Amino acid sequence: MFRYIVSAFCGFLISTGSFGQNTGRNDILKEISQNNRQLQAYQSFIRSQQLGNKTENNLPDPQASAYYLPFGEHETEDYYEYQISQRFEFPTVYAARSKRIDKQKKLLELEYDAMRQEVLLQAKKELFELQILQQREELEQQRLEQAQQVYKQIQRLFDAEQIGILELNKAKVAWLQQQFELDQIEIEMKNTLMELQKLNGGNPVQADEILFIEDAEVAEMQVLWNEKLSADAEVQMLTALEAVAEQQVKLQKNKILPDLTIGYNYQGVNSTNYSGFLGGLSIPLWNSKNKVRAAKAQLEYVQANAGAETAQFYTRFQENYRQYQLIKQKYEEYRDTFKDLNSEELLFKAYELGEFSFLDYYREVEFYRQAHNKMLEMQKELFQLKAQLLKHQL
Repeated sequence: MFRYIVSAFCGFLISTGSFGQNTGRNDILKEISQNNRQLQAYQSFIRSQQLGNKTENNLPDPQASAYYLPFGEHETEDYYEYQISQRFEFPTVYAARSKRIDKQKKLLELEYDAMRQEVLLQAKKELFELQILQQREELEQQRLEQAQQVYKQIQRLFDAEQIGILELNKAKVAWLQQQFELDQIEIEMKNTLMELQKLNGGNPVQADEILFIEDAEVAEMQVLWNEKLSADAEVQMLTALEAVAEQQVKLQKNKILPDLTIGYNYQGVNSTNYSGFLGGLSIPLWNSKNKVRAAKAQLEYVQANAGAETAQFYTRFQENYRQYQLIKQKYEEYRDTFKDLNSEELLFKAYELGEFSFLDYYREVEFYRQAHNKMLEMQKELFQLKAQLLKHQL
């Protein structure tokens, strides 16, 4: 069986109004955040983007030129001249661009954080999937043993010619179906571990050290939303985009100022020479036309889009929160109902005592098994919704 892979999984501790949280899971998520290849690649991308942004604020290369004029009719010796100059933008432009580069750096870091939170959310959901599958495996193993006992009992009755072949075939089919259910769950567990391994950069995930402790339920809706506004990278990116756009407007306003040129010039002919400093400035007539207006228009777009995106985030957050509360309520009702029910065990004993035919037993037990499976599915959905709501904490 596949049980050895997750043999140290403990039962998920769930008390009224609280849910289990894994202490070992944080170690696994930390490992994934370090090994995930997508995150590693994006870190390299961030470094390249930051270096590229910094190069925008470099001074242009200095220019050196020389003249040597030996040709033509002249009484003096040949004329020669050389000049070294440096052109640069107005000093306030560099200060404004430097601030924009800093804000772009912050935006890139938030983009990485958003990607990291999304990767870890996916990993956390996979761990919840593994947790539920482990519980399902234990249940299906017990059901398989019961189905095998029922089949053997009916085989004995058939051998004693007390029941017909149809009853025996039904019991055998039920046993085979239960084997298939268990095999299917083991395959799903292997696939889940493969997904976790992929998220972990190809390194196997040691899921046998996971432990569970009690964890308080999520905060009230408005409190949790305020947390997300200050910690969710995807939401904070909208504010960072606005900051970059605002700084771009300030940069374009400073770029209206003229460019400056300073340098050194030397001229010489017939043992006579002149040397000194040179200076100049550009006349900003054409190059900056409409650039400030374009930057302002971009800022207006970013601000309007940020408002719309924030509203969409809030709508999705409310939907998830309400769905979480609904699933939580229904799950607790299911859990309390099944807590001391032991319906499958009672039905099996009743069948052994001859109080049910096989068909009646199978029909009744399937009803409770489907309900129990539904409870586990609700538990998984509940954990995953909670993980989505608390993504900003990853």
